[in-house]
Amino acid sequence: MTDQAPSDDSDDFEERATSFALFEGDDGGLTVQQRKTLVMLLKHRYISAAAHPAEWRTLQDSTRLIKSRLNDIFLDLHVDLHYEVAFKRQAVPEGGDRFPTLLHDVAYTREETILLVLLRQRLRSERANGQEIVSVDRDYLVENIGHFRPPHATDRVGDARRADGAVESLVKARVLLKTTDPDRFRIAPVIEVLLPVHRLAELLAWLREQNGTALPDSDLQNLESIS
Repeated sequence: MTDQAPSDDSDDFEERATSFALFEGDDGGLTVQQRKTLVMLLKHRYISAAAHPAEWRTLQDSTRLIKSRLNDIFLDLHVDLHYEVAFKRQAVPEGGDRFPTLLHDVAYTREETILLVLLRQRLRSERANGQEIVSVDRDYLVENIGHFRPPHATDRVGDARRADGAVESLVKARVLLKTTDPDRFRIAPVIEVLLPVHRLAELLAWLREQNGTALPDSDLQNLESIS
């Protein structure tokens, strides 16, 4: 009986990397589809089963592997199976320090914040009434943002421009999904994941501070009802 030589991890890695090589000098250990899914996660705010079916299937089959690649660059992976969405977020060290990051912290504008809260309210309200796909018109969004204009705001043209910019910003983030009508959008279910109840409470407090007593009581009651 002959002794079997112990396996060499470096040999295993080289064999695996060679089998997945896509170009000269490629040492990557992911398949083509796994790499595409990883790139999709890095480039976009989120991926979903509805919008990215191939990447979503790959993610389900390779969650730990793709998560490990994100962890290598100080990012974490959040997968919500209920809403079928997945997105990256900055990893937070236990000691309270900060890791180097590839992500850019971009604060939502006042108009974008109002719009996010309104969209979440609309989605939850319509779904409670049995409506699975919820759509909104651009005019409806711009008009409702205007309801939160403080008394001292007199630049209505500028306010309307910023409101329309907020709509376009959320279209780019795929919180609002385009339809065949350029002025009509579907609300992406991902908003439920991006705005959990505790975050909504923070946004409501911020809106109160921004508007003071100028925020209509009826609007506050409508917003607070979503939590």
